[in-house]
Amino acid sequence: MYAADILKALEPLGSPGYRKILANHGIPEPVYGVKIGDVKALLKQWKIKKDYQLAQDLYNQPVYDGRYLAGTIADEKRMTADDLRHWANTANCGTLSQCTVAWVAAESAHGHALAMEWIDSDRESVTSSGWCTLSGLVALRPDCELDIEELRVLLERVEQNIHQAPNDVRYCMNNFVIAVGSYVPALLQDALRVGANIGNVSVDMGETACKVPFAPDYIRKVEARGTLGKKRKTVRC
Repeated sequence: MYAADILKALEPLGSPGYRKILANHGIPEPVYGVKIGDVKALLKQWKIKKDYQLAQDLYNQPVYDGRYLAGTIADEKRMTADDLRHWANTANCGTLSQCTVAWVAAESAHGHALAMEWIDSDRESVTSSGWCTLSGLVALRPDCELDIEELRVLLERVEQNIHQAPNDVRYCMNNFVIAVGSYVPALLQDALRVGANIGNVSVDMGETACKVPFAPDYIRKVEARGTLGKKRKTVRC
């Protein structure tokens, strides 16, 4: 299966209504407006699972739908650090930088090193990828594989810098606090304290109804449903 075939099959599945929703979330043209469920149905129909080269070919096309799809089929075991840097550097919207890039990076062998590199970037989109990759790592890795003290330092970094950070980075930093509190029980109290200290985080969410969660409230909900510390098999969706 070739990238051109995938895009040809995706295009008629798009709808003007969903394109408008994506546009409101900052997705630039070209975009077909294909719902994720329809994308997954197509992959199932064609029996496409992880495919390193197809993911590369799709991500290097300009169409958003294909680029997003690339993240769902990328073979994280074959992705190199340079592959992931290229993806991060060429992501042209928040969904790609904060989801597609971060998901694949977190599941790869290069996630931690790249995340620490990216959070020091002077580019908002790349910095966002870094913080989201860190969130993915704490959701995936057993606590024994995490550097608890490093995470504690990163929480303090969020507390000191979040309100001066660029718009998208503020959102991703806040989500990092939530992820640490939700997936790393040893840092529950640290995350709750940092979340309370930073308070409500102001983020311009564009023409959407999306809201920025208050970190302590979100973490307490996770605790109340009994899933605190429960790791995920994948962060892709």
